[in-house]
Amino acid sequence: MKGFFSNFKGDLFGGLTAGIVALPLALAFGVSSGLGPSAGLYGAIFISFFAALFGGTDTQISGPTAPMTAVSMLVIAGLIGANDGNLDKALPAILIVFFMAGIMQIGLGVIGIGKYIRYIPYPVVSGFMTAIGVMILITQFLPGLGYYPKEDQNYVDKFKPQAEEVILNKILKEEAGEGILVLEDFKETIKRAETVTNEEIDLEAVTLAGNATSGVMGSIKSLPRALSNINYLELILCLVTIVIIYGFKRITTVVPSTLVALVLVSGVAYGFGLNYRPIEEIPSGFPMPNLGIFLDFKLGAVTPYIFTALSLAFLGAIDSLLTSVVADNMTKTKHKPNKELVGQGIGNSIAAIFGGIPGAGATIRTVVNINSGGKTKLSGMIAGVLLLIVLLLLGPVASQIPAAVLAGVLITVGIGVMDYKGLKAIPHIPKIEVIIMIVVLILSVFWNLVYAVGIGLVIASLIFMKKMGDVTARESKVESLKRFRSNREEVQWKDEVNFPQRLKEEVFIKHLNGPVFFGFTSELQLLANHIPETATHVILRMRRVPYMDQSGVYALEEIILNLEKKGIKIYIVEIQKQPRYLAKNINIIPDLIPEDYIFEDFDSCIAYLSEVVEDVV
Repeated sequence: MKGFFSNFKGDLFGGLTAGIVALPLALAFGVSSGLGPSAGLYGAIFISFFAALFGGTDTQISGPTAPMTAVSMLVIAGLIGANDGNLDKALPAILIVFFMAGIMQIGLGVIGIGKYIRYIPYPVVSGFMTAIGVMILITQFLPGLGYYPKEDQNYVDKFKPQAEEVILNKILKEEAGEGILVLEDFKETIKRAETVTNEEIDLEAVTLAGNATSGVMGSIKSLPRALSNINYLELILCLVTIVIIYGFKRITTVVPSTLVALVLVSGVAYGFGLNYRPIEEIPSGFPMPNLGIFLDFKLGAVTPYIFTALSLAFLGAIDSLLTSVVADNMTKTKHKPNKELVGQGIGNSIAAIFGGIPGAGATIRTVVNINSGGKTKLSGMIAGVLLLIVLLLLGPVASQIPAAVLAGVLITVGIGVMDYKGLKAIPHIPKIEVIIMIVVLILSVFWNLVYAVGIGLVIASLIFMKKMGDVTARESKVESLKRFRSNREEVQWKDEVNFPQRLKEEVFIKHLNGPVFFGFTSELQLLANHIPETATHVILRMRRVPYMDQSGVYALEEIILNLEKKGIKIYIVEIQKQPRYLAKNINIIPDLIPEDYIFEDFDSCIAYLSEVVEDVV
């Protein structure tokens, strides 16, 4: 415990400062997600505290982040839509998806996935981050203009015919479930339809209007109507917030400009009694666990979202570990990636139980913590405790914050999260990487974030395999030693210079350079076809093959079998540990190639061949 409190003063100041920075972002991300500001605050409290306590990066400050909120927003909107637009009905399913994502993160840490996250291609990350920024910007246009489609009665009225159709379908499904034959007993259908009130139709129409205007496409479709129905007070509050956030940074960075904008604009709007739209009310008191996520759990409701939960887990892992790398560079320390994933998973799981949205390591908050003196896990825990105190003491006050102010905060977040480094590099990087970046960006914004990243990874992996296969094929050689003298482009290895002259017709050498994997199997088989039928012995030189996968080994097995049918004997020289282990497991050694034909060096192989090979010249 002495080490835990070894930097108490620095951790206290760092944690308090990071918590202050996190407050407006937590409220804004909660509103953006669709669960309300309290969900953002609950997420920030529990993730910050428990991810710090159990995580593997001492200075990490965790909480809701832009990428995690963007994916969460899709989950929330989808499940609300599947529950007739009723948030209360959808909430247990929403939170169980978030809970599963946390459990999956713990699993990723336990099985050691953390160390592999760094292999995700940069174009995929860049396209994804820019897409997040674009999505946040577009979805905040409507609240920034003060336009809320569900409150536009003329717009809602357009959905009444569709609302009546939806209600009728519900009646028909109820009757089908009760075994009532509609065509035979249509009077029962009419009787039930007559009990439907105008209020029910209006409520359904509001839900349909909300669904039609949600997300990126919904916001774009609603923009013309929003521009013709601007609430200028809300627009001014939003613009002033943005100006203060960017302008105050020029004065000083000691005090977070986001907090200054939040307090100043909210204070003026409330103090002067302006007729603005406040955020949803934040419940006072200590957060209570939502046991409904377990008591009302239905597997069928969340089964379609299992893959999304896994995607949230991976996204949170990437987001957190990228921040951990930033923290390492600033503090000259080394984080523990798998332990960090376990900590993040515990934080997200607990946050879900208490109704919070998921989060990850937050770069800006972590940097603020380090610059303010934070050095140990205590700083992240203090940040969580500070937000809990704000919730307990200032919940009613925070409920008076204008919604337009949080829209302004989110717009600056959207602008800031985009990867300008990657965008500026577009003219200078390979075209295929630009294509990957743009594909991920476009698909993320206009289709599906999760699928977009998956497609980006598949494209990037296929391109990488193609390049590796080309390089390996270019470097791998199958030539008789006689042809070395006539081919100036061919380079002999040093120990091949004094190869016995009498063996140069009968012995062919195959040089393999680099990994032999499934992207190289076709080239491997093609190269084998170049071996003349006059050959009686082939040497496989594998000193430069550090790795083989199962596809590569099977391709090698097929080549050996084909050569053996022609009476050609195969010898392997200098095979490394991993390829040898795999070849033995698949019984290439010793079933196809006896142990006697495996040599540790080229000279011993030549000495053996000099005794057994007959010169046919």
